[in-house]
Amino acid sequence: MKKRYFLMGALAVSVLCACHNHEHGEEGHDHEAEQTAVEDDHDHHPDEIILTAEKAKAAGIAVETVKPGMFHQIIQTSGQVLAAQGEETTVVASAPGVVRFARTLAPGSAVRRGATLFHLSADKMEGGDPVERAYIAYQNAKAELERARPLAEKQIVSRKDLQALQAAYEDARVAYEAIDPGHARKGVAVAAPADGFVKNVAVGEGDYVATGQALATLTRNRKLQLRADVSERHYGFLGQIRSARFNTPYDDAVYSMDSLHGRVLSYGKASADASFYIPVTFEFDNAGNIVPGALVEVYLLGTERSGVLTLPLSALTEEQGMYFVYLQEDKEVYRKQEVRIGADDGQRVEILAGLKAGDRVVTRGAMHVKLASASNAIPAHTHSH
Repeated sequence: MKKRYFLMGALAVSVLCACHNHEHGEEGHDHEAEQTAVEDDHDHHPDEIILTAEKAKAAGIAVETVKPGMFHQIIQTSGQVLAAQGEETTVVASAPGVVRFARTLAPGSAVRRGATLFHLSADKMEGGDPVERAYIAYQNAKAELERARPLAEKQIVSRKDLQALQAAYEDARVAYEAIDPGHARKGVAVAAPADGFVKNVAVGEGDYVATGQALATLTRNRKLQLRADVSERHYGFLGQIRSARFNTPYDDAVYSMDSLHGRVLSYGKASADASFYIPVTFEFDNAGNIVPGALVEVYLLGTERSGVLTLPLSALTEEQGMYFVYLQEDKEVYRKQEVRIGADDGQRVEILAGLKAGDRVVTRGAMHVKLASASNAIPAHTHSH
């Protein structure tokens, strides 16, 4: 009898334990299923990069759909910006003497036509100072005229003699004011022959110069020339050149001949001595911030080709000599893609391999996607110990 009661008690305990374990088992199973679902939601292919839409917007990421289009044949070379013919004026000494600056002159200084730039003094030199001689002649002629006027009223001096004195005075005045317009009596004044900017100053304070010697160069800087130096191997391509673009070492802008009203002036029929380069010359309007004399990178544009895949240069990232872009495969999913590139025109680059029409490529903010790929590669923390 006792044995029967013992077995019944053990059976009841087993049933209770089983029920308890079943309840907790179901709860544990539900928790594991929920955890698995969460993990499934975040599971992705190893080469995918996850970047939320909010973060992409904050990083300024822009995407472009790849499609075939027109693209020029391109020769990339170097060149130089030069002042156009007729845009530069040389200021020369109109008399011998010692140079005195009438104002501070530095490259880039603006000057107005007729403004005095230099004084040339010949004081204490053989022959004397021409300004002093002209001044004395002017004062003598003035005194003679003033003395004759009251005498002419009394008819002591004839009208003919008075007119002769008047003419002599005018000649002396014009001669004096021509070399010293400001009546500063500091030497022969040398004025700016035209409006413009100082390109360079060829003399220093106190230098002695001869008549006709260059003192400074002024430029109006309205028209400029671009000279591109092209290798001889591209000689057959020169006749196809339609336009050009260039960028300077002092800013990130790419200047286009089309927007600057530029045109091809000429291209050389032979290479320069010992240089093996053929010059191609353009003329264009100065946008106001292009410096004559600057060495530039030039992209010569030839005939257009159709069906070419291109991307903005900002889409490319480089690693160890290879180029990559980032494809947007979903709203928040990106993938790194290697590409092979061709020529670029300073703004866009030809894609030879690695992409197809319809691909969506990150064109702005590619570096942010690259950084996101690095953070995705960091292993997540787990509770396994």
